[in-house]
Amino acid sequence: MHTRLLPLLIVLMAAVLLALGIPLAVSLAGAQQQKVVVDRIDDTARFAALAQFVTEPADPAGGDVDERRETLGSELRSYHRVYGIRAGVFYRNDSPMAQAPADWFLPATGEVRDAFEEALLSRRSHDPEQVWPWQRRSLVVASPVIRDGDVVAVVVTDSPTGQMRSRILQGWLVIAAGEAAAMLLAVGAALRLAGWVLKPVRVLDATTHDIATGRLKSRVAAAGGPPELRRLARSFNEMADNVESVLEQQRAFVADASHQLRNPLAALLLRIELLALELPEGNEEIASVQAEGKRLAQVLDDLLGLALAEHSEADLQITDIGALTAERVAAWSPTAGAKDVRLTGTCPPTTAWADPVALSSALDAVIDNAVKFTPGGETVEVAVAPRGDTVTVVVTDNGPGLTAEELTRVGDRFWRSGRHQNIKGSGLGLSISRALLAAGGGSIAYECHEPHGLRVTVTVPRNAPAGDPAAQGLTDR
Repeated sequence: MHTRLLPLLIVLMAAVLLALGIPLAVSLAGAQQQKVVVDRIDDTARFAALAQFVTEPADPAGGDVDERRETLGSELRSYHRVYGIRAGVFYRNDSPMAQAPADWFLPATGEVRDAFEEALLSRRSHDPEQVWPWQRRSLVVASPVIRDGDVVAVVVTDSPTGQMRSRILQGWLVIAAGEAAAMLLAVGAALRLAGWVLKPVRVLDATTHDIATGRLKSRVAAAGGPPELRRLARSFNEMADNVESVLEQQRAFVADASHQLRNPLAALLLRIELLALELPEGNEEIASVQAEGKRLAQVLDDLLGLALAEHSEADLQITDIGALTAERVAAWSPTAGAKDVRLTGTCPPTTAWADPVALSSALDAVIDNAVKFTPGGETVEVAVAPRGDTVTVVVTDNGPGLTAEELTRVGDRFWRSGRHQNIKGSGLGLSISRALLAAGGGSIAYECHEPHGLRVTVTVPRNAPAGDPAAQGLTDR
C-alpha cells in the first residue's frame, strides 16, 4: 500500500508545482521581452523626434538638411556601435534618410518589412511575437515620423535577442532550481505523510499476523495516524479481546470437561472390571465394553492434551534437530520391531529454533502413525535435512496411504479414514501435533508416497521467529 500511496502523492505534488512553475516561466519570459520592447519604443520615439526636422532631400535649404541629417546619422551610428542594434529612418519610398550600419536597407519581405508597412499606417508596429531561449530571432520595432499630420518616414530598429534569451534562460534555471527544491521537500513531506497514514495499518497488519500465528495477547497501540485509523485500532483491540475471551472459555470448557469426566469414567471402568470378575471368562460383550471405555479414556486424554497444546506458548530454543529425531527413532524402534517394521533414521546434526518437548511430541505422533499403518516387512524412513531457512523432518512409510480427498482432511480433529476405523486411535494425535508445531512457528504437511504410503513433513524455522522477545534476547547473546 505504501508503494501505491507514495507515487500518487508525489504525482499530485509534481502536478501542482508544474501548474505553478510553467505559468511563472512564461510570465518571466514575457516580462523580459516586454522590457526590451519598451526600451526600443523609447529609442524609436527619440529617433523619430530627430527625423521630424529633417526636410525632404529636394528641399532647397540644403545646408540645414545636411546638418540635421548628419546629426541623425551620428546618433544612429553611435546607437549601433554601443548596443549592436540595427536602426534606420526610411522614407515612404524605402529610401534611407539615415541608417546604421550603412549597408542596411529595407528588405522586400520579412518582419522588418511588415513592421515598416504597419508604421506607414500612422501607428507603431504591434509587439513582436514572444521569443523563447531556443529561438534565434530578432525583435523589430517601428514608429512613424509624422510631420503636419502625415507620415513622412518610419524609424525601424532590429534588435538581437541573445542577451534577452540568456536572461530568460537564467530566470528559468532559477525557477527550475526552486521547483526541484520544492519537489524534494514535497517528496519528504509525502514520505512523512504516507508513513503517518500507513503506520497504524502496518501495526494492524503485524498484530493480525501475530494473532493468526497464536500470539493472542498481541494488541494494536492506538497512537498516531488519522483519527479513523485510531478508531479502527481500538475496534480491532476490542474484537481481539472478545475473540480471546471466547477462545479461553472454549479451551477452559474442553479442559474442564475432559478433566471432570476422567474421574467418573475411571470409576465406571473399575465397576466394569469388577462386573467382569463375576461373568464367565472370555465374555465378548464385557470385553467390548471395556475396549470402548478405554477408548473413551484415551479420547479424553487427547482432548485435554489438545486444549493444553492450543493454550500453551512454545519454549523456543536452539535445538539439535538431528539428535532429537535420532532419539525418537531409537525410542520407537522396539515398537516397530515388534510389528516386523524396519524403522531407519538419517539424522545429521542440524540446529533450528524449536520447543524440544513440543517437537518430540509431534514426532512421536507422526512416527506412531507411520509404524501403526505400515504392514510387517515394510520400512519407515525418517530423514532430517536443512532447506534454506528451515529444517525438515520427513517421515515416509509404505502403508496404504490416503486418497487425494483424504489428504485434504488429514489432521482435522477426530477425523479418521473410513478404511482405518478398526485401528486404535482417537483422531486427535495429528491435530495436537499441528497445534504444538504452530505455536513455535513450525508446520506439518502431508503428501502421497509412490507407489503407496504417506510422506509427512515436519518443518521448523532455523531463525528466531520475529516478535518473540525471548528468542530475540537469546539471539543477541
